[in-house]
Amino acid sequence: MKKLTILAVAASLSSAAFAATETYVIDNTHTYPRFEYNHLGYSIQVSRFDKTSGKITLDRAAKTGSVDVVIDAKSVNTGYALFNEHIQVEDYFYTAKYPTITFKSSSLKFDGDKLVAVNGDLTVKGVTKPVTLSVTSFHCMPHPMLKKDACGANATTKIKRSEFNAGKSAPFVSDEVTLTIPVEAVKE
Repeated sequence: MKKLTILAVAASLSSAAFAATETYVIDNTHTYPRFEYNHLGYSIQVSRFDKTSGKITLDRAAKTGSVDVVIDAKSVNTGYALFNEHIQVEDYFYTAKYPTITFKSSSLKFDGDKLVAVNGDLTVKGVTKPVTLSVTSFHCMPHPMLKKDACGANATTKIKRSEFNAGKSAPFVSDEVTLTIPVEAVKE
């Protein structure tokens, strides 16, 4: 009986050692979510957010994990200070009441060893909707300068501004917006 108990304890310890869940902290100096929309039919405008935080957990062997991204909506950068202020009003981001945009995953989808999609909830202006982020260029490797493991990817989805109570000026300014989160994260 003693041998069986020792074997059970040893087996549980060795399986814990093989657990491969890793936590990565989003690098806010290399993660600038951007949004693109058609402006009056003239051009596709691209703007970004300059402050992002969050964590990603991955167990690549089990093909599971989680993604938690927090975007500082007040850090919106259109390239024009006056417009940055303009889209923070109640008709658009309403950052006085809703200073952050969040994405929290519900599941990850892998194709072989590659992460190809992340399902989850996007919250903008207090409205939460399910979205799927399509993931491209997913890559993990030792960071050459930080000497720590790091992962990076580009994740994209399309949303309608009107579904998040931010549809003013549609359809002149497109209701459909492409949200892209190019992310880099460093292992804790």
